[in-house]
Amino acid sequence: MREKRALKLSVLVPAYNEAGNIYRNIREIERALKTGGLDYELIVVDDGSGDDTYREIRRRVKETPRVKGLRLNCNVGKGQALRAAFKLSRGELVAFLDADLDLPPDQLVDYVKIMEREDAEVVSGAKMHPESKLEYPLGRSIVSRCYSLIVLMFFSLPLRDTQTGLKLFRRRVLARIFPVMMVKRYAFDLELLVLAHYLRYRIIEAPVRIVSRRPMGRIKLHDYYVTGNDTLAVFYRLRIKRYYQRKLGGRG
Repeated sequence: MREKRALKLSVLVPAYNEAGNIYRNIREIERALKTGGLDYELIVVDDGSGDDTYREIRRRVKETPRVKGLRLNCNVGKGQALRAAFKLSRGELVAFLDADLDLPPDQLVDYVKIMEREDAEVVSGAKMHPESKLEYPLGRSIVSRCYSLIVLMFFSLPLRDTQTGLKLFRRRVLARIFPVMMVKRYAFDLELLVLAHYLRYRIIEAPVRIVSRRPMGRIKLHDYYVTGNDTLAVFYRLRIKRYYQRKLGGRG
C-alpha cells in the first residue's frame, strides 16, 4: 500500500465556544495559507465547547479534505487539545494558531520562511520583538511584560515572550517533548519552550501582528492563579526534582 504524501505544514487550532466565528475563521486561515502557496492541512479541535462550535467545524470539514475536526468531550485546556491534534497531524512542520485570530494567519507564511532561512527548529512569536505591531489593551500588555520578567528570573530563557499563541515547530521537536509535558492549560507554552531550550533546539523569536477582537480575551483572575502555580511547578520539575532531565535524557 502506498504511503500518504508528506505534507509541508499542519496548522493546529484549539477552539472553545467559538460557534459564532469558527467557520469564518477557518476559511480565513485557508485563504492565507493558499495565498502563501503552502501545502497544508488544518486540524481544528473543539475543546469541550458548550455551544455549536463542533457543528460549525464539521460544516467546513465536509466541504474540503484539507480540514480535519476533532471534538474533546470536556474542556481539558489548550495544551491537551494541541496534543490531541498533533496525533492526527502529518506535516513536516507544525504550527499553533489561536482560533480567535487575534493573530492574523497570514503571518504563518512568514514564519515558514524564517524557519527555512535561519535553519531554526522553533519559530516563536514575541509581542516584545521590536518589529511587532500590537493593537491590544494596555492591561494585557502590562500582564504580559510582568510574566516575561518572572520567566526570565526563574528560567533564564533567552526569549522575550513565551505566551504568544503563534508558533511553528519542526515535527521532531514536538514528537520528543510532548510525551513528557504535564501542563494542560496556560503555562503550556512556557513548559514547551523551556524544554526546547533545554534540548538545545534552535529557537528564533519572530515579530507578531496582533489585532485584538476581545478587550481582555477570556483570561480570568483564577486563570492567572493557575498559570502562576503551573509556572512554579515547571520550575520545580526542572531545577529541583530534575524530572525533565530524567525523562528526556541527554541534551543532544
